[in-house]
Amino acid sequence: MAAADSGNKPSGTANGGKAPPPPKAADSGFTKRLPRLAFMVLLALVYRQLQAPPSKIPGTPGAPLVTSPRIRLKDGRHLAYYESGVPKDQAKYKVIFVHGFDSCRYDVLRVSPELAQELGIYLLSFDRPGYGESDPHPGRTVDSIAFDIEQLADGLELGDKFYLTGFSMGGEIMWSCLKNIPHRLSGVAILGPVGNYWWSGYPANVSWAAWNVQIPQDQWAVRVAHYAPWLTYWWNTQKFFPASSVIAFTPRILSREDMAVIPKFASRPYAYQARQQGEHESLHRDMMVGFGKWSWSPLEMEDPFPNGEAKVHLWHGAEDLIVPVELSRYIAETLPWVRYRELPTAGHLFPVHDGMPDVILKSLLLGDE
Repeated sequence: MAAADSGNKPSGTANGGKAPPPPKAADSGFTKRLPRLAFMVLLALVYRQLQAPPSKIPGTPGAPLVTSPRIRLKDGRHLAYYESGVPKDQAKYKVIFVHGFDSCRYDVLRVSPELAQELGIYLLSFDRPGYGESDPHPGRTVDSIAFDIEQLADGLELGDKFYLTGFSMGGEIMWSCLKNIPHRLSGVAILGPVGNYWWSGYPANVSWAAWNVQIPQDQWAVRVAHYAPWLTYWWNTQKFFPASSVIAFTPRILSREDMAVIPKFASRPYAYQARQQGEHESLHRDMMVGFGKWSWSPLEMEDPFPNGEAKVHLWHGAEDLIVPVELSRYIAETLPWVRYRELPTAGHLFPVHDGMPDVILKSLLLGDE
């Protein structure tokens, strides 16, 4: 009986009466991988936040309609344009205008009909890449826009030479045109141009004086565009820190004279077109290119017209709080071939003031001071 009884005992009693250890949890491997998976999810979310949404390319499904004439460039992109002044075939002077930040082809110099007729002025303006109805150009560089302008002029048969004027960010583009296509230019007017604080040739005291004119949020926005361009979209759309004051329409960056014309500037019925493709390929791309790393500096340029065949006019408002005048002042002091005019009470928007487009174009076309 004892032997029979011992045969009926549970097998665990053979281990000193202790129960066998429980099996290992089936999900222990998953538990170990959980921190890594959480990190990967977080990384994916951060990456998604850094990526700009695709542009709404005009003429494609769900995107803005194409309502203006456009030309096709060699790489297949399109530029939308707007013509004003006298008919092209009757013009004595053909002028291409390059618009500024957060603007479009309709933001052309508003020359009076009287002056246009008197002098025979034909004005051509266009949407820069990513603005209005022009295709975006993710590969845009400091130099590429100059060749876009040259192709635009050829596509519309403006002839061997034409005049060029640009405002704000479009003013900065004038330096690229002077460097890359000077043989096509009859004269250039640079109006309140954006400057790059990292251009070689600026003394530290000049660049720092200009830098400190900016309000802190713009210093940060410009710094991000220069040092971490891949963060530009996120920086200007996140809600933790104030983004670019120009994008946000912050009133404190406007001078007294700028405030006087803001109602006129803000009531433009076409203003929405500047951002209709999205802000990244227009505003943010402007910042990344304009404030990015340049391989050359306007301060080191030689006279593009050594035989005096054309003139370069530089205009800037002394009270400009958006684009500090200190940078233009130093350029004018450094480059003897630049004709500089500083407007003592003007802010950034001086080209919008009544009568100023006539003054600017008469100076460019006739040499009036």
